Amino acid sequence: MKDWKIILISPQHSIREAIQTIDASALQIALVVNEHQQLLGTVTDGDIRRAILRGLSLDQPVYLTMNPQPITVDTNATNDEIIAIMRRKSIRQIPVIDLDRQVVKLALLEQLLEVIKQDNWVILIAGGLGTRLAPLTQDCPKPLLRVGGKPILENILESFIDCGFHQFFISVNYKSDMIENYFSNGSRWGVKIEYLRETQRLGTAGGLSLLPEHPELPFFVMNADLLTKINFHTMLNYHQEHKSMATMAVREYDFQIPFGVVDTEQQRIIGIREKPIYKFHVNTGIYILDPSCLESIPKEQHYDMPFLFETLIQKQEKTSAFPIWEYWLDIGRMSDFEKANEEFREVFA
Repeated sequence: MKDWKIILISPQHSIREAIQTIDASALQIALVVNEHQQLLGTVTDGDIRRAILRGLSLDQPVYLTMNPQPITVDTNATNDEIIAIMRRKSIRQIPVIDLDRQVVKLALLEQLLEVIKQDNWVILIAGGLGTRLAPLTQDCPKPLLRVGGKPILENILESFIDCGFHQFFISVNYKSDMIENYFSNGSRWGVKIEYLRETQRLGTAGGLSLLPEHPELPFFVMNADLLTKINFHTMLNYHQEHKSMATMAVREYDFQIPFGVVDTEQQRIIGIREKPIYKFHVNTGIYILDPSCLESIPKEQHYDMPFLFETLIQKQEKTSAFPIWEYWLDIGRMSDFEKANEEFREVFA
C-alpha cells in the first residue's frame, strides 16, 4: 500500500491542493487533520465535485467542502466488520482512529478483498464515420487509429479492465469487421466482448436498443474516440450515491469575449464588462445509465444521448452531472489526434 500519510492535509489547505493530494495518492480520499493528526473530516472525490457544482473556487480552504462527520472505525474492528460497513455504506475507504481520534491507518476495500470484480456492463460506441479525421479513416475506423502504439478503443478497454470491469458491448457500424477482427470475443484481455451491429447509423444512444437483454445493474456508455484518466469506480460511486437515473460526465469549458460587453436597458447603458469570461459545463461523452433508461430509447432509430437526457428530465427523473478535472480529450479532428499522440506518454505512462 502507498504511504497513507500522504493523504493527510490541514483544514487550511486549498481545494486545489486537496485535488492534487487525491490524484497523487490514487486513494480517492484525503483526511483533514489538526496538528496532532486528529481527524477533523474527510474529503472525497465526490465532495470536491459537488463543491465545484456549488461554485466554490479551487483556491478556497478545503474545510468548506469536507465531511465533518465521516464514517470511521476503531482499532479493534475486524476486517470482516470493516468490509460489512463498506458494503452497507457503499464506500471503499474508512479511516481507522484510536480513542483520541488520531488517525492510525486507512482501510481500503480493494486490499481487504484483494480483487474486486465489477459486474456492471460497459457499452462502447464505435460506429461513427470519423469524417473529420479523413484521410486516416478512409481505410481504418476511428476507434482503431493508434495513440501511444495502441488503438484508441484498446486504451479505453484497458482503462475499464484496470478497474475490474469485464463485460463489454461494442456498438459497431462503419468498417465493423475490422473492429470485430481486432477485439474478437475479448479473450485476449480476459474479458467478454459482444457486439451491437448497427445496420444503419443509430447515434450515441440508439445502438443501446440492440442489447440482447436489459442489464441488472447501472451500466456505462462511452464514446470510443476519447482518452481520459477519470476513475470509473469514482464515477460509479457518485452515480449510486446520488441515486441517479442517469449520470453524465461533464467538463468545465470557458471562453473570453475579446471585447467590452455593454449591458443595456433599451437605449440606456447600465454597465460595461471588459472582456468577460463565460464558463459552462460541456458533455464529455461518458455516461452511466440505470437499466430502466432503455425503455425510453426507440428501437433501431437514430437517437443521441442528449435526447435521452432531455426525455428523462421532462419525465422528472433524477439526472446528475459528474464534473471531471482529470485528463480528457475528444479525438475528433486531426489536431486532436496529433495532440493525443504527443501527450500520451506523459499522461498515461
